This record gives sequence, structure tokens and C-alpha cells, in this order.
Amino acid sequence: MKKIAVVLSGCGVYDGTEIHEAVLTLLAIDNNGAQYQCVAPNIRQRQVVNHLTQQVSDEVRNVLVESARIARGKIKDIATVKAEDFDAAIFPGGFGAVMNLSDFAEKDVNCELEENTLKFVKALYAAKKPLGFACISPVLAAKICDAGIKLTIGNDPEMAKKLQAMGAEPEDCSAENIVVDSSHNVVSTPAYMLGKGPAEIYQGIDAMVRHILLIA
Repeated sequence: MKKIAVVLSGCGVYDGTEIHEAVLTLLAIDNNGAQYQCVAPNIRQRQVVNHLTQQVSDEVRNVLVESARIARGKIKDIATVKAEDFDAAIFPGGFGAVMNLSDFAEKDVNCELEENTLKFVKALYAAKKPLGFACISPVLAAKICDAGIKLTIGNDPEMAKKLQAMGAEPEDCSAENIVVDSSHNVVSTPAYMLGKGPAEIYQGIDAMVRHILLIA
């Protein structure tokens, strides 16, 4: 049975992983007869947002601890897992992808990935194992992968310019669909960059998972 690492970045769209996208990714993996292992970096969140008011709070939270909420406690520190133990990896979206897994929110196109996240995903990429990215997380792929990689973040012109500046080739895509870069083994879907609800984004996420399992 194929095993996919699902890389989380906290718990909640404004400061961590987008919960719908994460859960629907796990559902799609399970529905398609594969296994998943949630992983996350054991680091402090860059900020904590009150999801009721959308205001930044003065709380201190840990990315791994918060991600464990989504994983029902069954999660591993990304620093402790090995690329050879997985057939692929998927990154759900949420602002944690650009605040915790990387510093894109702060440094834009000059961003860097979190150290252990970069080490893990670079090893997967070097082994030519498939990588999936949803919502805003394709900005990570633009940093990880070779120049010319085809990605989607929906149809946002400003984000498309940023991806181009990072060497990627952005493509418009609806929430129900995927963009496949066969030469790099990368699949992406817009999810909540465009989607209006769980049923719509599940179509794109399920298509992403099915394609990843097909090529893994």
C-alpha cells in the first residue's frame, strides 16, 4: 500500500493549515486505498490569529502541537521522518504554508523554507517522488523545484507574477481541476484560492491524490 506524507503547518487557515483542505486530503487518500502519515515541523508559530475576530493575538503556539489537532494526535516531527519511507507528499494550504513552512509572507519571492521541511521535501524531489500542493502552498514548489515548473494558484494575477519571478510557470485552473507537471512529478490544485466550499474543493483534491497515486 502506498504511503503519503501530509505536511501540516498548524491548525487554522489564518495561521496554520486550512483544516478543510487537510481533512479532505486525508479523506481522498483513504478513499483511494492508500495510507497517510501527517508530519509537521516542531517550531514556534510565527503568529497566532484569533479565528473568530481575525485579529493577531499575543499567544504562543507550536506548529507540531497545533497540527496534532488535525491529525488526532497521530503525527510526527518532520525532522524525524525519512523520504525513503514515503511514496509521495502533499501540502495542504492555509497561511501556515507561507508563515511557518516558509517565510514567504515576510520575504515574498526571496523566501526560504523551514530547514527540516526543506530537507524532507528536497529528498523526495531528488528521488523523483510525486509532490502535491493545494491552495497557496504551490509557492513552496516554486522554491523547491527546478525553474520552469508548471503550477496553479487559481487565477490570481498578482500571485502569478510572484510565481513567475520565482521561476515557475503559473497556469489558471478551477477549484475542481488540477495542473500536472509530468517532468517534475508535481500536481497542484487551487482549493480555497478559488473554491466556494468543501464539495467543490474535494473534486480538485481528490483528482490530485488520484494522479499522485497513479504515478507514485
